[in-house]
Amino acid sequence: LLQVAALERQIFDFLGYQWAPILANFLHIMAVILGIFGTIQYRSRYLMMYAVWLVLWVGWNAFIICFYLEVGRLSQDRDFIMTFNTSLHRSWWMENGPGCLVTPVLNSNLAPEDHHVITVSGCLLDYQYIEVVSSATQIFLALFGFVYACYVSKVFLEEEDSFDFIGGFDSYGYQAPQKTSHLQLQPLYT
Repeated sequence: LLQVAALERQIFDFLGYQWAPILANFLHIMAVILGIFGTIQYRSRYLMMYAVWLVLWVGWNAFIICFYLEVGRLSQDRDFIMTFNTSLHRSWWMENGPGCLVTPVLNSNLAPEDHHVITVSGCLLDYQYIEVVSSATQIFLALFGFVYACYVSKVFLEEEDSFDFIGGFDSYGYQAPQKTSHLQLQPLYT
């Protein structure tokens, strides 16, 4: 479920040319793959790394929520953090949200020559709230994944500590077969 949600988010960020979220989503997808690998291969270190990544992922998604709700000094009109200040692109949902009607503004002096000005109206849900819901979903899934990773990692570490090699600390009555006398080496005295 985490992987599907991350891939969905990656697709829509690619469509909106949101480079910072694309990079973060890529790192998240790699971390999820390592977390799955750690679970399958009984590697608690991969799961611990995944849990640490999820803490960072929650922080990133909290930042995205604050950015789209313009908490504090963050402003979508002024800050182009999501595109690394390389373009004027916005979220894909801005123009393609549910029920949105996009109307181009002709002969506008507000935009540079290579851009066009549009007005968006009639949206059932503004793009900011779609992005906030997406980030909130990621936070919920990350919290679930964090608890899972910590629990499974703890179980793997307990199994490593309790593993007993054959003939180890507690042999449970197992005795190695004794060699017969004609096969045993005898010391040679000269």
